[in-house]
Amino acid sequence: MTIEFSSGDGPPVDLLAATEEMYREAAEDLVRARRELRAGRMDEVKAAVQAVKDLKAALHLVMEERARVEKLRRQVGGVAQDHMLDFDAARDEIGRRLARLRDAGDGE
Repeated sequence: MTIEFSSGDGPPVDLLAATEEMYREAAEDLVRARRELRAGRMDEVKAAVQAVKDLKAALHLVMEERARVEKLRRQVGGVAQDHMLDFDAARDEIGRRLARLRDAGDGE
């Protein structure tokens, strides 16, 4: 899925792709830091901790965006509370109510 937002000044940004790239880079940093730790270089502990934090942040961002996109998709598709809106039933109900109002007005 591609989500594109644009400020109007430049080309649109593919937010999901950018987030995936950030996630991939953080994972690569974590792998490099882990190799350094195994080799006995303890100065890489800080880098490993930061890579884990970056991974968590990226995952959180992806999950939030996914939830927002799904919510928008339901709104656009006419889904409310995980149920499709029944426009035919709504139209019938409106017709019944209008008929009752008409009948009530005829009695005056």
